[in-house]
Amino acid sequence: MFLLEICRCERLGPETFRPSVIDQTTGEPGAGTSLRVYGRRMTSATTTRTRPITVALVNDYDVVVLGVANILGQFPERVVIAEIDTNRGLHDEVDVVLYDSFGQPESDRDEVRVLVENPNARRVVVYTWNFHPDLVERARKQGVHGYLSKSLSAAGLVSALEAVHAGEMVVSEPPPRARPASGSDWPGRSRGLSDRESEVLALITQGHSNEEVAGLTYLSINTVKSYIRSAYRKIGAVNRTQAVLWGVENGFKPDHRRIDHWRGGP
Repeated sequence: MFLLEICRCERLGPETFRPSVIDQTTGEPGAGTSLRVYGRRMTSATTTRTRPITVALVNDYDVVVLGVANILGQFPERVVIAEIDTNRGLHDEVDVVLYDSFGQPESDRDEVRVLVENPNARRVVVYTWNFHPDLVERARKQGVHGYLSKSLSAAGLVSALEAVHAGEMVVSEPPPRARPASGSDWPGRSRGLSDRESEVLALITQGHSNEEVAGLTYLSINTVKSYIRSAYRKIGAVNRTQAVLWGVENGFKPDHRRIDHWRGGP
């Protein structure tokens, strides 16, 4: 069913709208980050629902998924978080799974395919900074229903998830480097690490080489080294061993738990 739906949407062609500033009553799109919808144009009727959609958040880091939960938590009448998974399998049956790619394999790896094939996941959406064309295309071939930028506002993210739940394929336009959505969080933020510096340090803490980090993030090796140097300066590390030890002590090792029924979810 998912593959037929995606093919139908592609055949109809893309329509562009800007849903960053959205009236919470009407759900009408406003100005902001561009999204591309394959299928019907999202309207207020698309987002009119008798119940909130249920969402599962998937990422290996508590601080990351809790940040996303707080973003979505601004709209409890439209989105209810059924579960939060950190390195655990999806348990509840949900309308949408939001896969945050921080410190995790991108959409060209099996982790996303496993989610798409999970019968408990009606729709799967990738939430990422990385818009390399190969990743976007691979995500669509894997059967993902949305590919969304972390620069979306809370209202824009919720409206995009509602459009996905309504049966549309929603893809953010490749964004310029932008600030993370308000409420986003990541390990080491309090020490001044940027989201990308933090992600590179997380992958190093997991034991990946510079070359592996470049492959996982679709960054050039020189860009990876630049992030490493700036991260080292901020945390006071002079070599990789010190950086890994600091990472282990400061929340850069993947977590292993799940949170059911976050703030009263089903």
